[in-house]
Amino acid sequence: MAVLLDPAVWPWRGERWAHLVSDTSYQELHAFAAALGVPRRAFQGDHYDLPASLREAALELGAEPVSSRELVTRLRAAGLRRARRAPSAGSDVLAPPSGGGPPAS
Repeated sequence: MAVLLDPAVWPWRGERWAHLVSDTSYQELHAFAAALGVPRRAFQGDHYDLPASLREAALELGAEPVSSRELVTRLRAAGLRRARRAPSAGSDVLAPPSGGGPPAS
């Protein structure tokens, strides 16, 4: 299984959030998120925003901890990266929540 999880550093609504992705397929990602109890509506186009409170459970289920940069690099290499608004020009990390942001758990 190639589900990747970066550090929970993105602040939103008083909580820190991480990104959960697969470098294999969206099907793998959706199945992993479902096993973790994360609803499909939390899918953000190529990743799930995961609250810090679920990070340890994701690691116990087999998610591989990686840096944000490695997460994006592997997602792009797999052809699964969807274009998103970058946090700043030239940034190589996923954008923090925008609009409605991550769903409240």
